[in-house]
Amino acid sequence: MKIYTKTGDTGETSLFGAGRVRKNHTRVQAYGAIDELNSVMGIVRVTLGTEYAIWELDPVLARIQDRLFVIGSLLATPKDAALYAKIPQLAEEDIIFLEVTIDRLSLQMPHLHSFILPGGSRAAAELHLARAVCRRAERDITALTEETDIDLKILQYTNRLSDALFEMARFANWKLGKDEVQWRGI
Repeated sequence: MKIYTKTGDTGETSLFGAGRVRKNHTRVQAYGAIDELNSVMGIVRVTLGTEYAIWELDPVLARIQDRLFVIGSLLATPKDAALYAKIPQLAEEDIIFLEVTIDRLSLQMPHLHSFILPGGSRAAAELHLARAVCRRAERDITALTEETDIDLKILQYTNRLSDALFEMARFANWKLGKDEVQWRGI
């Protein structure tokens, strides 16, 4: 089976079970940003694999990647498509999982007293990159909600996820003994 279909050569793509749209359609932007975030998460997990001190974050990130794939599928499928009901759904427990993760990490670290810049360790910098991509995905999903009905748990999840990624970045620096880069202003 060939990987290329040539069906997108004119700037259109297929939605999951629901016709075709332009590749710059708001829906495609939203699930594309989630796909990009999931790819960045893969890079983060490779880096974590080389840092034993923070390897405990890997199962958390694995669960997040799974949920991101679900989110991408939901965003690629209009609610009125027959296939929508067959896609796994986000649950309140998925959002709670992120909140518990944030609280667990926060309790272990010193309180934050200033703004910080991405950096410190490679793992932290990559987690901050994931956070920034997550925020863009959240903006794209918000734009999609202005056009169509989507499960609002998707927005809640991406909002919590960006906070979780921020805390994971701080945690990585703390566990690796790296100073956070404080913003000093001008």
